[in-house]
Amino acid sequence: MTNNILIARNIIKQYENHFALDDVSITISRGSIYGLLGPNGAGKSTLMKIINQITAADSGEVILDGEQLQRKHISRIGYLPEERGLYKKMKVGEQSLYLAQLKGMSKKDASKKLKYWFEKLDILKWWDKKVEELSKGMAQKIQFAVTVIHKPDLLIFDEPFSGFDPINTAIIRNEILELKKQGISIIFSTHRMESVEEICDEITLINNGKSILNGEINSVKNDFKNNTFEFECGSENLILDNFTYIKQDRNKYSVVLPDGKSSKDLINEILKYTNIHSFKEKIPSMEEIFIKTVHNNG
Repeated sequence: MTNNILIARNIIKQYENHFALDDVSITISRGSIYGLLGPNGAGKSTLMKIINQITAADSGEVILDGEQLQRKHISRIGYLPEERGLYKKMKVGEQSLYLAQLKGMSKKDASKKLKYWFEKLDILKWWDKKVEELSKGMAQKIQFAVTVIHKPDLLIFDEPFSGFDPINTAIIRNEILELKKQGISIIFSTHRMESVEEICDEITLINNGKSILNGEINSVKNDFKNNTFEFECGSENLILDNFTYIKQDRNKYSVVLPDGKSSKDLINEILKYTNIHSFKEKIPSMEEIFIKTVHNNG
């Protein structure tokens, strides 16, 4: 057993004169949540479709658990695409059973596990309803259950929180984290950067078909630090002689350390005039990093 569940290496996919993917590589560690990020049209969905064998790369290779990706691996992957589709006239339970059996499950086993997931997601009462009677969020829950029911080795979620209110977003987020605890590897694509910070271990940022940033999420955030410190003190009119600062709100300030100055120097300077209530280095958010990196590589 390898430490990596999936390696996509030097993937190229071209449509006419447009490169959807231009030499993109990612490595997914076993039992991790991997954030696949990028603006609309960057190439994320194309890469996910290649991994799920919906389309093929022009060149490059995909390795699943040490083997070249093959048709037999479809049952080991669960894919929730951004563009969902359920047969509107079919009953929820009937359709869910059908989709589960397409994944190789027996009707008996599928029924048992679907009932488990439907109860867990509070949608069991919709079992005999037609899909067209469901809200978008309810339909999303059903497709989530069908995606994870066969407990694949690799799950691919493309915008899994689309259509959910904050309560149901939290429910699905917690279920994704629970699946990770069970050892399932997850590729997670979303525009919600706060969700990336909450659940992802590593990320790759794709723009215009190219990978422009990747790494462990805390390392990426540390790489984008710029010696900015935020503090709250006992003065609303603090004047520091040796530092350029921005007053944020009443007694809250932000300072970018100049060359040759340390955070200890800043603390000592503040303490000459007032006491310190809080002091911390400002770590950039993933949203700030996303915007800055895409802008610089536009």
